[in-house]
Amino acid sequence: MEINLNIIAIAFLTTLYFILPAYFSNGGALAFGGGTPVDFGKSDKNGARWIGDGVTWRGIFAGTIIGIITGAVQGYIAPMILPVLKPYLITPIITDVNSGILIGFLLGFGALLGDAIGSFLKRRLGIGRGKPAPILDQLDFIIVAIILVSPVVEVNILFVAIAIALTLIIHLIANGGAYLLGLKDVWY
Repeated sequence: MEINLNIIAIAFLTTLYFILPAYFSNGGALAFGGGTPVDFGKSDKNGARWIGDGVTWRGIFAGTIIGIITGAVQGYIAPMILPVLKPYLITPIITDVNSGILIGFLLGFGALLGDAIGSFLKRRLGIGRGKPAPILDQLDFIIVAIILVSPVVEVNILFVAIAIALTLIIHLIANGGAYLLGLKDVWY
């Protein structure tokens, strides 16, 4: 079986391009977040916070808006790039501004919801804020984003596998950069 490296490269690039609203939303929530936490500082009966200070209403709002804007821009430029890519597409792609806004919202909000769910799970497992939870820390946001967008686009196993692989790599690079810039207290 011959593997066409051009098709694989296009699959990686189009997957990365498609999920940009999730990545930008997640980064935007970090950059523009702060303020009131989503759990309003509430704790469970054992005194453990429900989610923690890292997931805030301002971060969710700002991150979701960034996801929508990213999707809208992708939809706006789609007519320029689709004619070139169409014969090679094996992963989903944004095709117009309206679908870009919807997909940007679903991926952006989904990423932030996934991050909140990950924080909730970490608190239930007794893992404090900033403490590592391998795999959960890296994939919570992209998995929920993909689940939320799946009713409106065809998500195949190749797309999911590529999105997970890219996310693991990009997560380490982005968090390392945020740590070096002083935006995060830890590199992971």
